[in-house]
Amino acid sequence: MKKKSIIGVGLFLAMALTATVALAGGMGRGFGWGPGYGYPAVPNLTAEQSSKIQALQKAHLDAIAPLQQDLLKKKTELRSLWLSPTPDQAKITALQKQILDLQAQIAQMSTNLKLEIRKVLTPEQQAQLSLYGPGMGRGMGKMARTGRW
Repeated sequence: MKKKSIIGVGLFLAMALTATVALAGGMGRGFGWGPGYGYPAVPNLTAEQSSKIQALQKAHLDAIAPLQQDLLKKKTELRSLWLSPTPDQAKITALQKQILDLQAQIAQMSTNLKLEIRKVLTPEQQAQLSLYGPGMGRGMGKMARTGRW
């Protein structure tokens, strides 16, 4: 009976420790969904404007998806090059340049998207953009599990 009690207490402590570690992160600032890289919230959008903006955003996401996949692949390859016992400087430098080129291409496409969205807005809505600050997008938000508020 004593052996069963010890095993039971041990299992309970293991589960409590696991739960404590799993819940310890909490909600804090870090990369998550929140104010960040998205386009600012625009007040008083008409249904037509909203649908045009959504279509532009969908087309943008479809256009950059292959670039993002390629970027992820190249970053993974770069990480493996750095982890090799004898890193090849020429390969690392070439891969870093390719990564920077992809990032620049994605950034340029994002800039083009923002300019296209501005064309959909009225002059009054464009004037109000600065009042509303950054939009919702991937950036420093409150839904990440690291950092502090």
